[in-house]
Amino acid sequence: MSSLFPSLYDYFMKPLEKRKLSSIRRRLLKKATGQVLELGSGTGINFPLYQNVQSVTAIEPNPLMTERAVNNKSQAIVPIDIVQAGAENLPFEDETFDTLVATLVFCTIPDAEKAILEMKRVCKPNGTILMLDHVKMRNPFLSKLQDWLTPAWKKVCDGCCLNRETEKLVSQNGLKIIERKEFYSGLFIVMEIRNSKEEC
Repeated sequence: MSSLFPSLYDYFMKPLEKRKLSSIRRRLLKKATGQVLELGSGTGINFPLYQNVQSVTAIEPNPLMTERAVNNKSQAIVPIDIVQAGAENLPFEDETFDTLVATLVFCTIPDAEKAILEMKRVCKPNGTILMLDHVKMRNPFLSKLQDWLTPAWKKVCDGCCLNRETEKLVSQNGLKIIERKEFYSGLFIVMEIRNSKEEC
């Protein structure tokens, strides 16, 4: 894991957050209820946005990111517990959480499919999974550009893949997308997903 990336992440994301992403996050997290698990909490940008939930358990594999989350954690109005762990091997029992949250994290998870299966496992039957991420675009020219840029981008941005097809992975692994929205011409997508009983 890069030691430089955590210190630069908020700085580079600030303009984008200010324009649009902050309001998208806020609307998405209003749908979170009960006991929440957040995957890849990073610098804790979501922490102050949680409202009507019992508690938030946040996992983050990079300790340098966690160190930078202290300020955001202090601004939260709900209990936040940060656990150092990766999304592919969640240290929790089956069917533990009412809501799972993953914002701008699936682009960096080394084994994204395994992480989705782990989300299904720890999410309660008929629980909710809320996702925001950037994905491979449908525009042929832009998607090829993403493919071309990804190898170098991954090295600079701590493993971030510009061309990940997260929505396809969600659908292929038996999760039901009940609401989907696109932003910035399909570069970013928001999904509300149900962990349907029939699929568990």
